[in-house]
Amino acid sequence: MGIVRARAPPAAAVAAPSAQTNKSPRTARVLVLGGTGRVGGSTATALSKLRPDLNILVGGRNREKGESFAAKLGERSEFVQVDTRNASMLEKALQGVDLVIHTAGPFQRVEECTVLQAAISTKTAYIDVCDDTDCSWRAKDFHEQAKAAGVPAITTAGIYPGVSNVMAAELVHAARSENGEPERLRNLPEVKSAFKILGVPTVSARFGTAPFFWNWGMQAFANFLPIEFLRDKNKVQKLVKSVDPLVRAVDGIAGERVSMRVDLECSNGRGTIGLFTHKKLSVSVGFATAAFALAVLEGNTQPGVWFPEEPEGIPLEARKLLLERASQGTSNFVMNKPSWMVETDPKEVILGIYV
Repeated sequence: MGIVRARAPPAAAVAAPSAQTNKSPRTARVLVLGGTGRVGGSTATALSKLRPDLNILVGGRNREKGESFAAKLGERSEFVQVDTRNASMLEKALQGVDLVIHTAGPFQRVEECTVLQAAISTKTAYIDVCDDTDCSWRAKDFHEQAKAAGVPAITTAGIYPGVSNVMAAELVHAARSENGEPERLRNLPEVKSAFKILGVPTVSARFGTAPFFWNWGMQAFANFLPIEFLRDKNKVQKLVKSVDPLVRAVDGIAGERVSMRVDLECSNGRGTIGLFTHKKLSVSVGFATAAFALAVLEGNTQPGVWFPEEPEGIPLEARKLLLERASQGTSNFVMNKPSWMVETDPKEVILGIYV
């Protein structure tokens, strides 16, 4: 099966001389794998708004759906038919691409990093929206290979984990810069690397989101499915398709509000907070992922595979802009405020999940 490009770009794209570049060329080509899905489609849409000059390739297997979506994005977008399980097809699709964004989940129980390996092989910058601990650490196993190839890569570069990691890192940095000693992080969503990287124990994980059935329930459900089932993308897609109407029905009733709260406690008794609330998760996740994509395109990420909270992934000086981009459209975005000054609306943690 060959690669089908349904729409030619308006002008020939000039590939970056290496995976890491500080020029962020106006003709940069970005391939969004899983581009016709909820996260991928939202990411492509956000990218087209934040950087209208980008050439966005919508990668997927459904040509009809992909062509239709690419047409809606505009003349700088095109559809690329590609199967993420096919290494040779991936490498062909990555030729001339400056950055690949891997949103084609689920990532649970995935034992191979096929897309990351293809990115390293073709010297293409890479980010993913992985939300599985084991899978993200498996990606980290390719750190030295990516570093040797000069390929910058960030794993777990979505909203949570992702933006939540950067929020936590910013709280810790701000506390230390004010001679405070961070003692513990609370309510940090899905971050298992915080203690190792930030040196601050994480006590609990908590987030509030209305479409919890999809974001948490489906992940939990996947843990009980046979590994053979999860490896079969066709079966997984059929399952997703079958439950999608129910998910959207729940969204319609409960809404799509998403709220993340990260608390930092210091040894001197001082506490600071980071709060992120958006009325639509389907929109917010796109801007969050797009923010990481632009940070990489702009040359902020060092070669290697990084978590978002690592300074080699998103350096201190780039965090503010990343959070500004990620928080587009939020109804409440607060960083580094004393805990006693911030009140959380109970509605923001409706149907919240406590771990």
